[in-house]
Amino acid sequence: MVVLILSGVLVLALAGCGCVVWAARGGPRWVRAVATVTLAAGALVRGAQRAGRKPGPNTLGDGGGNGAGE
Repeated sequence: MVVLILSGVLVLALAGCGCVVWAARGGPRWVRAVATVTLAAGALVRGAQRAGRKPGPNTLGDGGGNGAGE
């Protein structure tokens, strides 16, 4: 059951990416709408990932690390 759900999510993500590419080439109105929703969902996911990160004890808090090739 979990595999079926994850497969469905993968298909939706790939279809959304396809709509983004098609909309960039001047697709129909519904494709541009799906592309807008896809890009907005991606922005929300990126924002949630940034909000969930907390600097650890060995980081500077800027995401750069110490450059020592961890």
